[in-house]
Formats: sequence, C-alpha cells, structure tokens
Amino acid sequence: MTTTAEPAVAAVESQSTTPPPPEELRRLAHRRVVPLRHPARWIAAALVLVLLANFGQTLFTNPQWEWHKLAKWFFSPAIVTGLRITIIATLVSAVVSFAAGIVLAVARLSPNPVLSGLSWFYIWLFRSLPIILVLIFLYHSGSLYPTIGVGVPFGPQVELATFNEIPDIALGIIGLSLVETAFSAEIVRAGILSVDQGQHEAAKALGISRRRQFSRIVLPQALRSIVPSYVNQVVNLIKASSLLFYVSVLDLFGVVQNLGSTYPGDVIPLLVVATLWYLILTSLISVVQYYVERFYARGAFRVLPPTPFQRVKLALASIGARR
Repeated sequence: MTTTAEPAVAAVESQSTTPPPPEELRRLAHRRVVPLRHPARWIAAALVLVLLANFGQTLFTNPQWEWHKLAKWFFSPAIVTGLRITIIATLVSAVVSFAAGIVLAVARLSPNPVLSGLSWFYIWLFRSLPIILVLIFLYHSGSLYPTIGVGVPFGPQVELATFNEIPDIALGIIGLSLVETAFSAEIVRAGILSVDQGQHEAAKALGISRRRQFSRIVLPQALRSIVPSYVNQVVNLIKASSLLFYVSVLDLFGVVQNLGSTYPGDVIPLLVVATLWYLILTSLISVVQYYVERFYARGAFRVLPPTPFQRVKLALASIGARR
C-alpha cells in the first residue's frame, strides 16, 4: 500500500506546483476585480445618518432651544466667575491628588508593613465613599473639630486656626483631593508595575540609588501608561467639581442653577451654556493629553507619528505639488 500511495501523492504535488499556462494567466489578468460588498454596513450607516439629520433638524427648528439667548449668557460675568472657580478647583485638586497619589503608590509598594497598610486603608476608604458624602461630611466637620492644631497626642496642643476660618472653596478642594488621591494612587501604582522588571535590575546593577531609579528611570517610563488613565480622572474631576454647589461653592454648575432659579424662562439656554463650557474644558484637556503622551512616547517609537497640524501641512504640500 505504501508503494502505490507514493506515486499518487507525487502526482498531486506536481499538479499543485505546476504553473498555469500563459493563456490562463492572460485570462485571469483581464478579469475585473469585484470588491466584497457589505450591504448591512451601508444600511446601518444610512440609518445613523437619518437619525443624525432628524436630531440636527430639531436643534435648529425647535424654538424652545432659544439659541438667540446663548450669546447673552455665554460670557456673562456670573458664568465667567463660576467657570474660573471650576478651573481653579479642578487644577489644584488634580495637582494635589497626583502628587499625593505618587506618595501613596510608593508607600503601597513599600516593604514596610505600616506604610503599605496605611496606604491600602486610605485607598480602600476613599474609593468606597461618594464624593458628595465626603464634601458634605467635611463641610459639617466644624461641629466635630471647632479648632485645628498640632501637638503631642493626649498632651498639649497648639491651635493653628478655627474651622470657620477655612473658606468654602478650600474645603471643596480638600474634599475633591481626598477622594481623587485614592484613584490617582492606584493609577500610579499600575503604571509603576507596568515597567519591565529588567529596568529595575539594570539600574541596581549600575549602582544607581533607589531615589534616582524611581525619578529618572521608573517614573518616566510609567508615565506612558499613567497619563491616559489620569487624564480620564481629570475629566471626571471636572464633572465632579459640579458637586461643590452642594457645599455652598458657586462653580459653573452652581451659577447655572442659581441663574435658572432667578430666570426660569432661560433654563434651557443656561444648561446649553454649561454644556458647551464643559465640552470646551474637556476638549482642551484632551489636546494637552495628546501632546503629553507624544512627549513620553519618544523612547517607544523610532519616528513619532505626525501631529494633526503636521498632517494638514503635509496634505496642503501634496496638493500644491500636484498642481
């Protein structure tokens, strides 16, 4: 059976490797290539376009939107003041929570059981609590601690200030920072763990100190994975700043709420103004994120992809070359 099967296999192999005759090649070369059609995709795209067209029609034909009032409120002094408070609260909370998150992440990874245990407890506590609960609890902490001071435990205390002297905006920033620090710590810890272990070993072999290892080798590489996640946290922080209204801080959302109560006929235009400002803020943060990610990706790519402005410039140059 072996001797009879071998010629058959050889015949099949010879047929499969034999090139087609020239006439067949010419016939195949003149055949028109028909691309694979996807009718379901075109039907879905058409339905989406129809829905978008209907929604766009309602935006411009429904008089209840009152677009003519948009310019009245967009740059009004009250709105600009609330926007300024939102930006300040977001920026300060983002910087404080990121710096504190780095400290907590390092403590969480520390072999010291006290540091790692306290860091874990802080992260567990403030990741479990809603921001609004922390803000309200902090706002009413004056009844628990009328004065703020330092001193020896169960001994003499030095009074630094009274709780009532702390501005409401400072309490709001503290509350936001307390919660965001817990999430920032986990983001930073994940970024540190994403760095290849060989980088740590190489740094130790070169005799680099642990502090310099972290600041010059580990953290710059970890930022490639930290930045996208942390920017998402900053976007969430912008939206979370709207909760400051419930602790008597008139941010952008708080101003819109007050103006809506004073001018009930302009509620929709005021909500549209707030929506546009939040979209502008998040868009600006996305632009910053793009360039920060590009900066820290320099060691990961031989040639960085062109920026949107560079793509437009190349497209214009190619159009000019064709002419």
